[in-house]
Amino acid sequence: MKSCFFIGHRSVPDDIRERLDTAIERHIIEYGVTEFLVGHYGTFDCMAQSVLAKAKEHHPEIMLRLLLPYHPTEQPVKVPAGFDGSFYPPGMESVPRQLAIVRANQYAIRCCDYLICYDAGHIGNTRELVAYARRRERNGLIHIENLAE
Repeated sequence: MKSCFFIGHRSVPDDIRERLDTAIERHIIEYGVTEFLVGHYGTFDCMAQSVLAKAKEHHPEIMLRLLLPYHPTEQPVKVPAGFDGSFYPPGMESVPRQLAIVRANQYAIRCCDYLICYDAGHIGNTRELVAYARRRERNGLIHIENLAE
């Protein structure tokens, strides 16, 4: 099963929605991705959730999961309509709360085959996480599509 993760800046321009839709379709049809994992903080995550839910209407075979950085009993989250559930990475119970989002994202980058991102080079976690993914990409461990390029 091939999987794809999403990461992007908290704020992104609305005009990337079409590029995001095209990228998701390409990953399903050309690359054979069947599982998508997305967070739920910021504009990019919300946009990805929306586009993925619509994609699932045309591709009911894909699985959509919401990445949870905090244990669901500690911070319950409503899984969006159209999603198949949530995913809480193993071993996160011992991660300090202030590092939970970054660590959950790193886990997803290590475990997924593809990354669709929006990294415009702004200082912050997105830039650092995409740099981490780029190092993995150089070793053939993940394939990245940056919608900001």
